[in-house]
Amino acid sequence: MSGLLLNARRIDWAAYLVLPVLLALALPAMSFSTWITLTVAGAAMGMMLFLMASGLTLIFGLMDVMNFAHGAFVTLGAYLAVSVLGRLSGWIEADSLGLNLLALAVAVLVAGAISGGVGLVFERIIIRRVYGSHLRQILITMGGLIIAGQLVVAIWGAEPMRLAKPLLLRGSFILGGAAIESYRVVVVVLGLAIYLAMHLVLNRTRIGLLIRAAVENREMVESLGFRARRLFVGVFVAGTALAGIGGVMWAEYQELLTASIGGDMTILMFIVVIIGGLGSVTGCFAGSVLVGLVTNYVGFLAPTLALGSNIALMVLILLWRPRGLFPVAKQ
Repeated sequence: MSGLLLNARRIDWAAYLVLPVLLALALPAMSFSTWITLTVAGAAMGMMLFLMASGLTLIFGLMDVMNFAHGAFVTLGAYLAVSVLGRLSGWIEADSLGLNLLALAVAVLVAGAISGGVGLVFERIIIRRVYGSHLRQILITMGGLIIAGQLVVAIWGAEPMRLAKPLLLRGSFILGGAAIESYRVVVVVLGLAIYLAMHLVLNRTRIGLLIRAAVENREMVESLGFRARRLFVGVFVAGTALAGIGGVMWAEYQELLTASIGGDMTILMFIVVIIGGLGSVTGCFAGSVLVGLVTNYVGFLAPTLALGSNIALMVLILLWRPRGLFPVAKQ
């Protein structure tokens, strides 16, 4: 598979204008305070979707691997958050924003590290055997998703588990007459930080240059003495680590965990990736925010249509652009 994740190209203004147009169309349909509340809520949902789906599009864009077991790493991250934050209950319940954020940061780091480690094992044992065969990838990773769900039940139990937000992130503050949840602001900041970090790594560092070069011409990179396989394994580990981080933030938002929390998000993650364009990190970011905003706007304006709004959005985008908003893959 050829193509760059974030390459220099002529700016496609039409794709970049989709989000501003959506924001402008939604404003006249509701009061300004309601618009602010729903926009922040949509942006926060979009950032959580991006954290979960960015690893999926990263793995596909650089490795040409369709990983339907990606939701298993979201589930793993969510349950690791329960285990970690359960031991940090003093920090979670402390009347200190610093301790609250530190507890959340520890959970994110632990979930990312362990999910990445499990991803390394998963790549070596399962994915490595099915490189180049999309059908086998789909079948074997779907099986992996089912097995992972049963392992979660065996380790943490089948009963739903509750996960409370840090004390000072449970409330809201007023902005422009609208109530904004504190936790959603943290999610937006984290999502933007990770997107910018991915952009910088892929476009402004030597490792990013090598990864993009290996995607274009693996044989040339290996002839220069670099091991392309190690680069791709690193990409897979990073992708699964991002899924684990997304699982932590999504679990905190849901506050109720089941073993299917990641599997339930698989379809939505693929919708995001398809809307943005297969293999595009920028597309994944834009698609995530679009889905989050549309879900919240439609849920408020026409609740009966909310369930199918994401599918309808995907269909409209694909009718306009069959390869998504910011496509990288040529097929």
